[in-house]
Amino acid sequence: MKTIKDVFAVFKQNLGGVYDANEIEALTLMVVNEISDLSKGQIKAFPEKEITIEQADRLNTILTRLQTGEPIQYILGHTEFYGLPFKVNPSVLIPRPETEELVEWVLTSVGSSSLTNSNILDIGTGSGCIAISLKKNLPNILVYAIDISTGALETAKQNADLNEVKINFIQADILNSKLDIKHSRFNIIISNPPYVTLYDKTQMHTNVTDFEPHSALFVPEDDPLIFYKAIADFALDNLSANGLLFLEINESLGNETVELLQAKGFRDIELRKDMSSRDRIIRANR
Repeated sequence: MKTIKDVFAVFKQNLGGVYDANEIEALTLMVVNEISDLSKGQIKAFPEKEITIEQADRLNTILTRLQTGEPIQYILGHTEFYGLPFKVNPSVLIPRPETEELVEWVLTSVGSSSLTNSNILDIGTGSGCIAISLKKNLPNILVYAIDISTGALETAKQNADLNEVKINFIQADILNSKLDIKHSRFNIIISNPPYVTLYDKTQMHTNVTDFEPHSALFVPEDDPLIFYKAIADFALDNLSANGLLFLEINESLGNETVELLQAKGFRDIELRKDMSSRDRIIRANR
């Protein structure tokens, strides 16, 4: 690999069995941007620009890892979510664009209500992307975030420091019926919990199933709404009057999740589609 054009050719040749052509193009652009001082526009404009030996060595290392299916975000160690930088590693899920839509819905709801001084709880915070994005955009709110994983909480704390926000992190298991967070009431509870079934797993790319944390992804085939039941019960006891519950859900279980919340006594339940027209996010009122 001597030029940027060569890099694109080599990546295309070696990643064809792992990604499609558009994905390879995007990955290569991301990697060259990472190892150089060039913007993505400059990379496209100057394909004959030569790369250094050190850059070529790093590109080869990254390419070798990409060939295994390892996600580029883990290889680079960072990603972007809602315009903010986040560190990521195999202890946390890689933040998805669909979750940005959930954050946007919360911000829109808070902005159009009297909840501007809200107390918010993020259940299963992972990298902290939801909690940190909300706090960054609503600096006056008090944000709590729980996760069962020590590794995830450590990463989330690093991300809070990186983005210069204060989050109250707590190690806890939402499936533990004795869970008790020392706080009177929350105005908003939000969660993107595990919801992937074993059937869903067969339809997923191996760069997800082989590398991302299973505890944050998968649920029992015979009880796919296990986390939603626990979150709903917790919300009934810990949401303030007229408090809001926001959930990211399994696109195949939208109606079932709505029915679960109805049975629990929630009202004004709204099921929304994501940018790909899939049932993916829910808002409900206590």
